[in-house]
Amino acid sequence: MVVLATKRQFCSSKDSYFPYLHQFNMSVINQRRSVVIQIIFGAVFFIIVAQLVHLQVFSSKYKIEAANNAIYAKRIYPDRGIIFDRKKKALLENTIMFDLVVTPSETKGTDTLALCDLLGIDTAAFRKKMVEVIIKNGRVRPSVFEPLLSAEMYAKLNENMYKFPGFVLSERSVRNYPFNAAAHVLGYIAEVDTSFLRRHKEEGYEMGDYAGMTGLERTYEKVLMGRRGVKRYIRDNRSRIQGSYENGLYDTTAIAGKNLYASLDVELQQLGEKLMTNKVGSIVAIDPKTGGILCMVSAPNYNPNSLTGNQRRKHFSEMYLDPRLPLLNRTLGTMYSPGSTFKTVVGIIGLTEGVISKSTAISCGGAFWGCGNGRPKCLDRGTFSLVNAIAHSDNTYFATVYKRTLDQDKYGSPDSSLKVFNNYASSFGLGSRLGVDIPSEKRGNLPVSSYYQKIFGKKWYSCNIISNAIGQGEVQTSLVQLANVMATIANKGWYYTPHLIDSIEGGDTYDLLKPYRQKHYTSANVADSVFEAVQDGMQAVMEYGTGAAVKIPDVVICGKTGTVENYYRGEKQKDHAFFGGFAPRNNPKIAIAVMCENAGFGAQSAAPIASLLIEKYLKDSVRGKQRQALVEEVAKRDLLPKLMRIALAKQDSIRQAKLNAELLPKNKEVADTVDTEEERPDSVIKSNVKPILPVKTSIPDSSKPNKPVKGAAVLPSKEKKTVIKKQNKV
Repeated sequence: MVVLATKRQFCSSKDSYFPYLHQFNMSVINQRRSVVIQIIFGAVFFIIVAQLVHLQVFSSKYKIEAANNAIYAKRIYPDRGIIFDRKKKALLENTIMFDLVVTPSETKGTDTLALCDLLGIDTAAFRKKMVEVIIKNGRVRPSVFEPLLSAEMYAKLNENMYKFPGFVLSERSVRNYPFNAAAHVLGYIAEVDTSFLRRHKEEGYEMGDYAGMTGLERTYEKVLMGRRGVKRYIRDNRSRIQGSYENGLYDTTAIAGKNLYASLDVELQQLGEKLMTNKVGSIVAIDPKTGGILCMVSAPNYNPNSLTGNQRRKHFSEMYLDPRLPLLNRTLGTMYSPGSTFKTVVGIIGLTEGVISKSTAISCGGAFWGCGNGRPKCLDRGTFSLVNAIAHSDNTYFATVYKRTLDQDKYGSPDSSLKVFNNYASSFGLGSRLGVDIPSEKRGNLPVSSYYQKIFGKKWYSCNIISNAIGQGEVQTSLVQLANVMATIANKGWYYTPHLIDSIEGGDTYDLLKPYRQKHYTSANVADSVFEAVQDGMQAVMEYGTGAAVKIPDVVICGKTGTVENYYRGEKQKDHAFFGGFAPRNNPKIAIAVMCENAGFGAQSAAPIASLLIEKYLKDSVRGKQRQALVEEVAKRDLLPKLMRIALAKQDSIRQAKLNAELLPKNKEVADTVDTEEERPDSVIKSNVKPILPVKTSIPDSSKPNKPVKGAAVLPSKEKKTVIKKQNKV
């Protein structure tokens, strides 16, 4: 009973004190909440204070933006370096043009209609350009609104600039080409885009800058570009320039780019371009002693001045869509089977391997029967030694040499023999990029055994690839590689990497020319006597062989003609024409390779071009009325390939149809009729093609199937009747 009473008392006492206990707990919780809230407010206050200190003391972001409102920083573009030829003639120069530059945030109050009227655009185009400018460079930074104004446009704008706040005229140094030559060699400059800035983000480029995109302009960009300067002006609250900021204390001077001195001979280049008029192909001439490129012609060519000024984009688009592919540099950007010019390499390897000697005689009865199928054919019947085989370009002779080389027992199998053959050939610079100082060089091709194993199985034979012996098959070279082979034979076993720039003003700071100072040698096994034997044969080509018609009486030329079969979608086309050679034989000064697509025999098309260029370089002119007449005759030869003519005719027909559509009344019936006529094949056939630009004609690499020229759609007869009825109505 006592225990129970005690428990009741305790319980009753607990119940009586519970409200006080609850109040105590709530007080503690409230105090904790207050502390947490104070901590949060304190942290937020600290963050705000820290950010304010950072922005006002340490960060320059708003300081710069504030300064931009009061200071106008005008970029000063330096003159790019000049490129001179071997005789110190300027291949390109600098001239001043003006950009119309806009700062979008400052254009309030601009007379938009007046500006559009001067620029020849509508307000929709104006708004579109402004959006593009803002996307590219933001609202508060100056951006190019209209680049490279013509002199007339500049004059019109200059006297009206007070109407266009936020717009200024900014001068820029641009290229001018006094000789209108060497477009593919020199390359062109263009405004950088976002992808260019991403690739070169550490090099200091900004939107609105121009940079070299192709040719020497691209390779030597860091030398040619110079360094931009900045001139700062103070502005008032209406953004009007009041004068120099701090008396020019913070201005930086633009530093001009360095000049380059090239091995190119501009007079030789001009003659080469003239001789390649209305032809598709290329020319490369090299100084064998230095590796300096004397002439580099890709045809059809284009006027480099067409890619400067405010019409640049228009001209670029026209050339990009031209079926002749004038922007393609065929000297190193295309690959071809080298044809009979490759026989010189086969002969050198055969002599070195001992499968023939200079006096070895091989007979041809009209074809090579060593593989049992009578292929390849040979034009001249008879028995030939090495010299006469080169002189008459006998296929049987070199097929025999090639087969003997690959069938040697000492190598065990054609796989191993082909590897040895390729090692020799690669030492001449074939099968890989030489490293010429112009972008987009192709590798060429020396086929390897693994390639043939996929086609013929693990066990294949020399007869499977016998066409390689005469430079057809899978062997491919660029023309600059072929010219380098000729230079290597001229030097009896060595060469410098072909290049265009010999020296840089002020020295080669970036070691850009270092690769062109290193001598490269062919396989150590090749003796001078081997080169002399092949040179004897190449001299015979020009004295009584396939090139005799274009020999120069007082110059000893060593040469080799070549003719390469050419197919398109299984249909035989006109052959490609080649020539490779050097002169004079003793103390060679020029090595040359010429290629004309779909031009027939090399002796008829390519050899005369090489002969005239050799004479021009060695004698400083083409001498005599007969030879001068040959210059004009060759220049007038129109050798554009058939497929290219068809493509040009179709393009011309479509262009004319569109022009007619613009001139006719805008009613639907007439428009439909014109559109239908565009597609009729007879409109393509009847059109008379007159090439507008002396530009490159290009069928893609002869080694690959050419892209088909899409034929015009043929209308069903019912639809044709409908068209005729509509025309009668009109």
